[in-house]
Amino acid sequence: MLKQYSNGLLFFIFTIVILIFSGCKGVTVPKPQSVFVPEKVVSRSPAATQTQKAVIGNQLGGARQGVTLGLKNSVSTISGLVGTAGSADGGDTVAAFDAPKGIATDGVSLFLADSNNHTIRKIDIATGMVSTLAGTAGKKGGHDGIGSAARFNRPFGMTTDGKNLYVTDSNNHTVRQIDIDTGAVITLAGKVGEVGYVDGKGKRARFFIPEGITVYGSNLYVSDTHNHSIRKISLNNHTVSTIAGLSGAPGFFDDIGSKARFAYPKGITTDGHFLYVADFGNSQVRKIAIKGAEVHTLSGTVVNDAKAEEQTEVARFNYPSGITTDGRNLYVADTVNRSIRKIVISSGAVAAVAGAEDKEDSIDGVGTDAHFKDPVGITTDGYSLFVTDSTDHIIRKIR
Repeated sequence: MLKQYSNGLLFFIFTIVILIFSGCKGVTVPKPQSVFVPEKVVSRSPAATQTQKAVIGNQLGGARQGVTLGLKNSVSTISGLVGTAGSADGGDTVAAFDAPKGIATDGVSLFLADSNNHTIRKIDIATGMVSTLAGTAGKKGGHDGIGSAARFNRPFGMTTDGKNLYVTDSNNHTVRQIDIDTGAVITLAGKVGEVGYVDGKGKRARFFIPEGITVYGSNLYVSDTHNHSIRKISLNNHTVSTIAGLSGAPGFFDDIGSKARFAYPKGITTDGHFLYVADFGNSQVRKIAIKGAEVHTLSGTVVNDAKAEEQTEVARFNYPSGITTDGRNLYVADTVNRSIRKIVISSGAVAAVAGAEDKEDSIDGVGTDAHFKDPVGITTDGYSLFVTDSTDHIIRKIR
């Protein structure tokens, strides 16, 4: 009887299973949905938050402009070894620099004047990989060539129009052009090793330790630092002219053209209407109209408390070296104050971004908790600021 009961139970279970499967015909079982897994963040890679970002803004003044930066003032070190000079290419923890100065970007790569290595370096923003585009580390000179065959002598300023790089080769007293695709280097203006102050075409022109450089349209604008003047170079025929300041006459005076005075101007940028100059020796930021060459000083005010407008004071800088813009604000590498400052172009109001005057080291952090040792060059890709912290041989990012 037990056996008969067992057989009946098995038959009953079998029948139920058949009925269930028969009733489920045509029913589609949904596939499990994919689960989002956040990508791994590499601690020092500039791509950690950038990989999927598109190139935005307009290529202007050696930066990407037209999109107001929404900075959180978080500072990180993206390349180089703190306090250690070197020349190695490679990833962010391998690559090394020696006193990098000027920096520019096309939104895809960063380009640096690696001054004491006498080379031009490139950093892929998405991967953090560093390569040498032109020159050979430890070998200075002034001749043109392709890639490692070219020679530089302490290059300083850097800008790009997206196709070419333009470099102030400061100790050669020349301005150079580098094709980004091929690495081919040519000299646009000035004569290697010859100091002077002469307007003219190509090799007939003379400079005296030019340092800052920017590009707009078919012209380059150069801070001819030891000539205390701002020069213009036509990219069409390489003719050099002076638009503001006067050689041999350092000073501080707003006026038009040669009547204005500068003292060792360094960094320079443009928004297409004005030139903005880090007037190093005067510890000021100056503004020059591209049409008419009228010079003004952007002194501005420092707002101590955003909720109390009356608590303001006249802004002070301390030997600023670098300057860039997003089109609405200026960002200044205030070198001896070891900080990055913002100037609202429309009002002249000045605010701190990152760094602290009394902290002489390189520490990542947010705002004034971050420290710089020697900020010199600065640029923006439309999302972040990138700064050369020169004497610590590193590249910093403010996002």
